[in-house]
Amino acid sequence: MDLWELVKVAWQGIAANRMRSGLTVLGIVIGIAAVIALLAIGQGAKVETERQIKNLGSNLVFVMAGAAASGHVSLGHGSAATLTWEDAKAIRDVCPAVENVAPGMDGMHQVQYGSQNTQTNVMGTVPEYTTIRNFHPDRGRFFNQSELDHSAKVCVIGQTVCESLFDTANPIGKKLLIKGEMFEVIGVMEKKGVTQFRDLDDQVFVPITTAYSRLFGINTATGNRIQYVLIQAKTEDEIYQAQFQITNLLRLRHKIRPPITDDFIIRTQMDLLQSAESITGVFAMLLGSTASISLIVGGIGIMNIMLVSVTERTREIGIRKAMGARYSDIMWQFVIEATVLSLTGGMAGILLGLISSQAIQQFLTWTTVVTPLSVILAFLVSVAVGLFFGIYPARRAAKLDPVVALRAE
Repeated sequence: MDLWELVKVAWQGIAANRMRSGLTVLGIVIGIAAVIALLAIGQGAKVETERQIKNLGSNLVFVMAGAAASGHVSLGHGSAATLTWEDAKAIRDVCPAVENVAPGMDGMHQVQYGSQNTQTNVMGTVPEYTTIRNFHPDRGRFFNQSELDHSAKVCVIGQTVCESLFDTANPIGKKLLIKGEMFEVIGVMEKKGVTQFRDLDDQVFVPITTAYSRLFGINTATGNRIQYVLIQAKTEDEIYQAQFQITNLLRLRHKIRPPITDDFIIRTQMDLLQSAESITGVFAMLLGSTASISLIVGGIGIMNIMLVSVTERTREIGIRKAMGARYSDIMWQFVIEATVLSLTGGMAGILLGLISSQAIQQFLTWTTVVTPLSVILAFLVSVAVGLFFGIYPARRAAKLDPVVALRAE
């Protein structure tokens, strides 16, 4: 019996019990759709995390001050007075792999305009910040070097702050009250959105010199304290060179020698990206593994139905064997029948999975990414389920003694 004939016979067996076959296929449909949709969610989380990290800027190195402790409890990175503006200037002037440097100091403050007020993050930084972070004003401008040198009372606000205080009015030229000081708004930053780290639009930027004299007033014996330094390497290939140079320079400046540990923390954008990829990879694997359970259940359903089919068609099998059907003919008939069931469910499941992924993105606003690999994998799994769970019932049918089978009621 040729393959086409076997497929026709298998399809006739399926069509003879449409309801039972449909319910069996439904298990595979749900399993395949769940695998595709959940893998799409996992891949979407990975892509979104990578986008957010790359949105921070390009070729970045982050240096943070160490953590102060209170009663053996760490207060977090940046709480110790271990970095100064002079450190940032030395990094800019000494390290050949460094392109730009932006020291930073920030804190939460109440910002007021007229009767409107909001609690927001006020950041003291330098003009190079916009280049390093690829974060530029949408209206107006950022403060310049002259305003930094003269500790000008000017500020640039984020979109969230702008909406909270000014609604639809133009904020340029207006005065904000921050910690009892009036600051002129000279710009509004472009919209960056919310990341898993923070709302990048809920910020106010002021010259770091103004922040020292008007807002924070924190100095160390060796210079102006900063919480962190944002550094841009000249190229992506020089990120780790920049990290090495910065680490050695700060150790020299802070007189750190083994076994003394560093009083600063240094990370690169690549480190953040690798950590994020590791976390989202585990997340995607867990989602895929969870969905795979439904595939196993669907496969068991196919095997159960095929065993019932063998029992019901014992006499038919006996007649076919008595008329000369070979072991392989009977075997392949039931294997193909199981494979047709799983393939039908697989194709329908792929379609449902694609639709579900789009629906999740549309209605739940989650980023979902369906990759060709996940579709191919789902298709191959549906074939494998049919073969794996169809072989045992097929072998059982093929091994039936024709004499015993013909006696079956």
